[in-house]
Amino acid sequence: MNGRPRIFVAALFHETHTFLDGVTSWNDFHVLMGQQMLEVTGDSSPLGGALEEIDRLGWCVCPALAASASPGAIVSDDVYERYMQRLLLALEMHRQQGPLHAIFLVLHGAMVCQSIDDVEGELLSRLTEYAGVNRPPMFGVYDLHANFTEKMAQHADCLVAYRQNPHADARESAIRAVHLLDRCLKTGQRPHMVMAQPSILWPPTGTGTASDPMLSLLQTARQLQHDQPEFWEVNINAGFSFADTPDTGVSFVIAGTGQPSLAQAALDCLTRQALQLAAVGSIVDPPVDEVLAGLPRDLAGLTVVVEPADNIGGGGPGDCTGLLRAFIRHAFTNTAICLNDPQAVMQLQSDALGGLVTLSLGGKGSRLDPGPLVLQVKLLYRGDGLFELVDKQSHLASMVGDYFDMGPCAVVQYEGITILLTSNKTPPMDLGQWRHVGQEPSKFSFVGVKAAVAHQKAWDTISIANVRVSTPGPCSGNLADLPYRKLRRPIFPLDKS
Repeated sequence: MNGRPRIFVAALFHETHTFLDGVTSWNDFHVLMGQQMLEVTGDSSPLGGALEEIDRLGWCVCPALAASASPGAIVSDDVYERYMQRLLLALEMHRQQGPLHAIFLVLHGAMVCQSIDDVEGELLSRLTEYAGVNRPPMFGVYDLHANFTEKMAQHADCLVAYRQNPHADARESAIRAVHLLDRCLKTGQRPHMVMAQPSILWPPTGTGTASDPMLSLLQTARQLQHDQPEFWEVNINAGFSFADTPDTGVSFVIAGTGQPSLAQAALDCLTRQALQLAAVGSIVDPPVDEVLAGLPRDLAGLTVVVEPADNIGGGGPGDCTGLLRAFIRHAFTNTAICLNDPQAVMQLQSDALGGLVTLSLGGKGSRLDPGPLVLQVKLLYRGDGLFELVDKQSHLASMVGDYFDMGPCAVVQYEGITILLTSNKTPPMDLGQWRHVGQEPSKFSFVGVKAAVAHQKAWDTISIANVRVSTPGPCSGNLADLPYRKLRRPIFPLDKS
């Protein structure tokens, strides 16, 4: 190869919850065009890590565009068409300036549009079609919660999944993918991907990598990769169960240069292991009143009460009132919770600090919630919501980089409960969220968080216990309640026989 390798880089990132009301539009995406992408080089995101490593290797970056949005409802077809139009224009522009030696993509793997169930597969297919028979190697990184598809395996050479949930290794995984691309360019070897889809569906609460089933599967994957030098990467994909597609669920992918039969034998081994562990990942949380009634109130230290049904990281609205109502019913004190409620924050803009205000709180984002909760509260704080992440290797950093903007915020208090009100949905994955508004989370006895697993990296550092509760909401772990239409059947646990 003469000169510096020219690497075409793009990103498209959205985890789509197809059972939510509404549509995610182009305006919901944060878009970086061309040279703007280079501004994130070196930050905590996968794209920032990939760009930094590409620069370190002395390659030439050919930036296209990066578009990302918080987890949410099904994506408008217009988003995909706008993105692809800009992507292909950028590809043609860079091709006219010189040969492209590789394509590198930062993806999620569970994006769904109104008429496209497999957005990433379609994107890879379009790139392959446009680049033609001489398509350069296509590498990239994607989220562990991807619903991986045959089309993704067919049209890319090597896609690398995160290995941790919470996603502390997202940036590291992107760098690992760049190193594999470097191996490809130096050796001339071009890997291919082979995949398997066991008939298993796990809720997000069953996909933490510190425990089974994911822990054992990932250990097997690393052993397979150690034993078989032809396996460049062995990916364990937990899937995203809140997307209604034919490919939703657990999957395994091996990228390598060996015989497909060797990879297939390894995939069969992983599939057998996953089926043996299937029930371990099928978690249904106990009712909130049952859990709260049994929690001791006199323990020193913080207990984190997790509300997966309103998991913001899984697309929940962040304003469901089930846990807050239960805290009030059970007369909890020295307790905190966050609600995403821009209307309430707006109402507080002219009120004096320390005054009493009657607010209609939450209950606006999901038809499954009982609705707004009217409380007379004391206003403690009002201000902006832009904060720097405390942990630059957190799950949140994998989504946004070094900073997150909660929008205008307020802190109010109802009896013994402190309520942080935000204007933007804020996944509870970084303690800076509370410290930014003058609250030290470790001083509370109980904090309610709207999450599944991804919060634990932050909150486990300051808490003595982590308990999950069942409340009304769109991200409930009881998957049998979801109205799947496209999901492949039979599948565990929906079809146990």
